[in-house]
Amino acid sequence: MSDTVRSVEPGGADPAPAAPPRRRKGPIGRFWDALGPGVITGAADDDPSGIATYSIAGAQFGAGFLWTALLTWPLMAAVQVMCARIGMVTGRGLMASLRKKLPRKLIMTMSAALFIANTLNVGADLSGMADAGEMIFGVSSRMLVVLFGATIAIATIRLRYAVLANTFKYLAMVLFSYVAAAFVLGPHWGEILKATIVPQIPGGRAGWATLVAILGTTISPYLFFWQASQEVEEEKAIGRRTLFSRRGATPQELRRRRMDVGVGTFFSNVAMFFIILTTALTLHEHGQRDPATSRQVAEALQPIAGTGAAMLYAIGLIGTGALAIPTLAGSAAYALAETYAWRQGMDEKFSRARVFYLAIAASIAFGVALDFANINPLRALFWTGVINGMLAPFLLLSILFVAIDAKLMRGQTSSWTSRITVAVTAALLVGAAVGMLVL
Repeated sequence: MSDTVRSVEPGGADPAPAAPPRRRKGPIGRFWDALGPGVITGAADDDPSGIATYSIAGAQFGAGFLWTALLTWPLMAAVQVMCARIGMVTGRGLMASLRKKLPRKLIMTMSAALFIANTLNVGADLSGMADAGEMIFGVSSRMLVVLFGATIAIATIRLRYAVLANTFKYLAMVLFSYVAAAFVLGPHWGEILKATIVPQIPGGRAGWATLVAILGTTISPYLFFWQASQEVEEEKAIGRRTLFSRRGATPQELRRRRMDVGVGTFFSNVAMFFIILTTALTLHEHGQRDPATSRQVAEALQPIAGTGAAMLYAIGLIGTGALAIPTLAGSAAYALAETYAWRQGMDEKFSRARVFYLAIAASIAFGVALDFANINPLRALFWTGVINGMLAPFLLLSILFVAIDAKLMRGQTSSWTSRITVAVTAALLVGAAVGMLVL
């Protein structure tokens, strides 16, 4: 962004002394600054829930689902860009915009369902992190669940948005651990390319359920709400504190966000590709096709692929969980706050947005409690993806109705390409879910 130049009216006072010129950043620095909610949302998509789903897909079906990474990138990008546009143009979060189009009782039901689903996901993600931590540090997973949960809750509530956003961008880099893990194995790239380009239709209910889970965890409802709400937080962070000042977006701002989302969703799907590939080359090839926990996945990798690959997998679980859990709890809190008109925002003091922050803390606390209920975490993570895959189409249609409303979008509606892509995404999710249920 260019510096603002102050002008002096004739006869007015002299301007304040000019600040020393800031050092110009290079192309890498400017690129890093341009990244924001899109990259954070994309990386949060590869949470332990997603990692579990992709690991199961690779372990059970080998390279059979590699092609889905190629399919889901444009679909995920189109959905996230549409949600970002809604947040940027309306100056409101997604649930606040949906309130303009849907009955209040339906909005209340949706926000409650999102809170419940996200809390279940938080619990499963904490369990995945704790299993990985136990493997690395030798500390009881039960102790680590509490430690991780408390640390993430305190950090989310206490740190300002700018600090959180920058931390999240660095945490997103942990996704490269899965790329490294796959290269350690030295795959035959010709065969991998063929499996990526030529789709294989899944057979039987297990195959269709896996496809629904992949689509559901990649195009997941909590990400829709997080993307739109972070656009509002970005606006507040640069001084646009009122709804009036946040309305509308310049073509440059929209282009910048499309680039941000494109980069974030690209690397999210690259990580997805290499997680499936890693487990396909190891667990599937060695007949270990039904892992029960994320720790079992990591430990199974060790004798097959070496300690390095197993440690990279475990480190990735902890890093992505630290990014995803605030996203899960935060998106649910934003949705509830917009439904019931609570004061909200990660830059608000606790005393001014007490209920909003308590919703975040409650989601994480309930997630911790779930880990003492002896639920199989990997299977719970997998079926969370299946449930999301069945619910997401209905939410996508609601988002589409908002995005094409010229009055609500102040004349800056989504393009026809974006509308068609999001509609196709909803149709694919419905088709996959029907295929699973019929078969």
